[in-house]
Amino acid sequence: MVMTSVTEVEHAIRSGWSPETCDPVDLADWSPANPARGQCGVTALLLHELLGGRLLLATVLHADGTRQGVHYWNRLGRIELDLTREQFTAGEVVQAPAVVDPPSGPPVRLRAQYLLLHRRVHDALSLTPASPPQ
Repeated sequence: MVMTSVTEVEHAIRSGWSPETCDPVDLADWSPANPARGQCGVTALLLHELLGGRLLLATVLHADGTRQGVHYWNRLGRIELDLTREQFTAGEVVQAPAVVDPPSGPPVRLRAQYLLLHRRVHDALSLTPASPPQ
């Protein structure tokens, strides 16, 4: 697979986001003004597949300390790459991450969203095969 830059991968991923690739838990808060909302899991898994590195997972808390959800992003060497950080409101605070292992194939939860984003990104980057790992 040949890619010219991380910027090219980022553009392909951001262009692939839609309500159909959003985590259903976040769908009510997804909008064209905040297209990163609910995209972190599928985005981090796809980045891991394309660029390697480590997968990070953290709890997200509301300002009052109650749990909002979780957030995934990537670590490539010493650099953290978080394409969906802007999805959070001022009252949502991402906690310290833990390194987690990715699934051995497409995720069970968000499978349809992942497969759709996977296809869109592979098509945009002209990568083959366009099917996800099994």
